[in-house]
Order: sequence, then structure tokens, then C-alpha cells
Amino acid sequence: MAVDMRLPTFRSFTASSALLERKSRKDLVVPGDVITSDTGFMRGHGTYMDDEKLTASVAGEVERVDKLICVRPLKTRFNGEVGDVVVGRITEVQQKRWKVETNSRLDSVLQLSSVNLPGGELRRRSAEDELTMREYLQEGDLISAEVQSVFSDGALLLHTRSLKYGKLGQGVLVQLSPSLIKRQKTHFHNLPCGASLILGNNGFVWLYPTPSQQDEEAGGFYTSLEPVSLSDREVISRLRNCLLALSAHKILLYDTSVLYCYESSLPHQVKDILKPEVMEEIVMMTQHKLMEQEA
Repeated sequence: MAVDMRLPTFRSFTASSALLERKSRKDLVVPGDVITSDTGFMRGHGTYMDDEKLTASVAGEVERVDKLICVRPLKTRFNGEVGDVVVGRITEVQQKRWKVETNSRLDSVLQLSSVNLPGGELRRRSAEDELTMREYLQEGDLISAEVQSVFSDGALLLHTRSLKYGKLGQGVLVQLSPSLIKRQKTHFHNLPCGASLILGNNGFVWLYPTPSQQDEEAGGFYTSLEPVSLSDREVISRLRNCLLALSAHKILLYDTSVLYCYESSLPHQVKDILKPEVMEEIVMMTQHKLMEQEA
């Protein structure tokens, strides 16, 4: 019987790794740290005044916008903004609406009038549509959507009126911290390795095999149930482990960092990527590639 043995080794810090450490360390504070004693700044989220000193109330990164100082928490629930791309799961079917779990403090709302009808029909929603809501989406279904507006209590109103949004088919859902998702113009990426991913701003990442063609007649409700090939499943599994490795080392997630991490992990087997020493090696190579690209 084969036994996998791993012995601890001392890792020497090189000049490049020390530079990476200094570069990744920003204005980080913990609760109780004094941010500034200058009275000319305004107090923002995550701060409070203590003896005329601006003090942090949460652990996170200090952000300054002109005279406003706030602390963005490193680990928090998703605070959605208009235009954010989210991946969520249907939790409840109600009258003319669905409740969606999006990793925020409150359940998000997807109204019946905010979805495309099958076939792309443009008409008013009738009582018959309300009775057949479970044929469109039911409890447990995964969807991709966009934040249309934010209610006064912080709940999100979603919509799936574009063909790129809608019900998700076969794939893998990876739940990560929302603070690690980098905001970009597009969060839908077709990677050259043969898989695609949706980087939800809420920290939910969806991995799926790249479709050969998009069925526009389905209005976002068609999901392919054809068997996924072994090679595609291996690529998706490798991407999933790469996402977990980047998340464990607090690396921002976007298409370039995920692709570099995937390329760095190719010499290793999929199951070995999550071993601590292999994970550290892969993440270090990814950081070097990102630094070279920025330079």
C-alpha cells in the first residue's frame, strides 16, 4: 500500500519574496488602531471617534477618498451595488418573485417581471405565468444575474433580462470571500484551457465547460444535460483547486491571475494542488508572473 509522506522544510526568504510581502502589505488596521489624529478628516464606514482620534472599528484596509476615511473589511458579507454581477441560488418561490441567496445579509429578490420569458417573448406577465413560475426556476436552481437596485434595508433587487444571465447548467460552484473578487468591466470569461468561469461580485464563482453554441431561443432557461467529457472535468477540477489556493493566500481573483495559476499548476496532479507546499509554490509563481506583467 502506497503511503504519502511529507517532511517539513525551512523555506528561505529571497529578495523577490520579501518584495512581494512588502507590496502585498497595505494600510491594514485592526479594531482599536488609531488611523489619524488629524481633525480635518471625515469619519466613514468602519471608523469611530475616540478622544478626537479617528479609530478603526473593524479589521480591514484603510481607504481614503479626499477627506473621507473608511475601513473596508477583509472578511464580510456581500454589500451589493447597482450593476454588480452575482451568482445565486433560488431558496423560495413566492408570489410574482423568487428569493435568492447571494451571500448578502438579506435574501435578494428576483421579480417575475425581471426575467426573460422562454422564447424571448416581450409581453406583460399574466396569471398563467405566475402559476408556471416553477417551470422557469425552482428551489435549488443556480442563476447568474445583475443587481438592478438596492432596497433601503440593503436587500438587492436582481434582473436577468440579458441573454448572458439566467439559469446555470452543469458546473461547479466555488464559494469564496467577496473581498477577493476584483471588479472588472466583464465577469464572464472563456479561458483558453477549455473552461469558462463567472466571477460573481458576491464571492460565488461558477466554473463550467465552454459551450459550443448559445441557444438564444431559450431566453436563458436552457441547460445542457449532455455528459461532460473527462478532460473537461479535469480542467474544471484543476481550476477549482487553483481558486482555493489563490483564496487561501489572499490573492485577488480575476481572469489573468486564475489563468497564471492554472498554468503554474500544470506540472502537478490535480489532487496535489491543495497540499500546503505545492500550493505555496504555485501561488509564488503566480505572483511572480503578475509582477512581471505589471512591470
